[in-house]
Amino acid sequence: MRYIPEAQSSTVVTHEMAFEAIGQAFQAASAQGSVVFPALIAHGSDPSNRFSVKSGATEAIAGLKMGFIWPGNTARGLPTHNSVTVLFNQDTGGVHAVIESGVVNAYRTAAADAVATNQLARKDSKTLAAFGAGNQAGYDCMAIARIRKIDKVLVVNADAARAERFAQRLAAHGLKVERASAQEACARADIIVTATPAKSPLFEADWIRPGTHISCMGADGVGKQELPTALYGSSQLFCDLATQSVVIGEFQHAAALIQAGTVTLTQIGAVLSGQALGRQDDQAITIFDSSGIALQDLYIAERLLSACPVSG
Repeated sequence: MRYIPEAQSSTVVTHEMAFEAIGQAFQAASAQGSVVFPALIAHGSDPSNRFSVKSGATEAIAGLKMGFIWPGNTARGLPTHNSVTVLFNQDTGGVHAVIESGVVNAYRTAAADAVATNQLARKDSKTLAAFGAGNQAGYDCMAIARIRKIDKVLVVNADAARAERFAQRLAAHGLKVERASAQEACARADIIVTATPAKSPLFEADWIRPGTHISCMGADGVGKQELPTALYGSSQLFCDLATQSVVIGEFQHAAALIQAGTVTLTQIGAVLSGQALGRQDDQAITIFDSSGIALQDLYIAERLLSACPVSG
């Protein structure tokens, strides 16, 4: 069995590695012979300490990712998010590899945003608005800056000190950041990324201008919501996995419209493989919902196994 600790996986993973792996994972999710099982959302003895188990398989790879969110770790000076990925031997049923993947998960989630944005955002997009100033939002901004020439990041966050730390973090990577209100950010942005734990809309539908691309990264459980439902009818909707998006993702709030055929939900993997169309024109509003699927974790885990030397 291979074991890769956090200290090793966090130094090997890159935005480029994650981008390539996640693109392949999305295509696999839309292909025959692959399966993604329903996500298990649970909590520890303290209900505020949440964890999830996401599993899946293709003809070549099978396994699961356990993700942990422990809010109290902030006071302890520890990361609030952590992850472990386990790959199975499909011949024997044994464990093939265990990878501590806390930092890897941040790259993996940001890569999902970047892969979708690369397909759906206008090529001339330059202004990015980030709702949220946490760890994940920073990774998302850096990943998007790799695939579009971003000249300004507008951060929307009520905590001025947190927003300033966020700006300093991105400045170290060459990105110019300024704080903005939700309405101002929507009015100026070509691309919007939402990376929050919100349970109600972060902005109004009529604040979004034609041609905007929105990536929703926060909804991964029942009751979470970042977008106004009024926006769905005037937008093109995309996701990582349709069956999951309408249950725990952003489009749980569009499930009735999708079921009725009022709007269409397209998996981004089908766009990547040429089986479906992406953005229709420069005036379209596109929305991508990333609820997070196990195949993302399995495909990047394979890359890590190849990149990390075998000890002994």
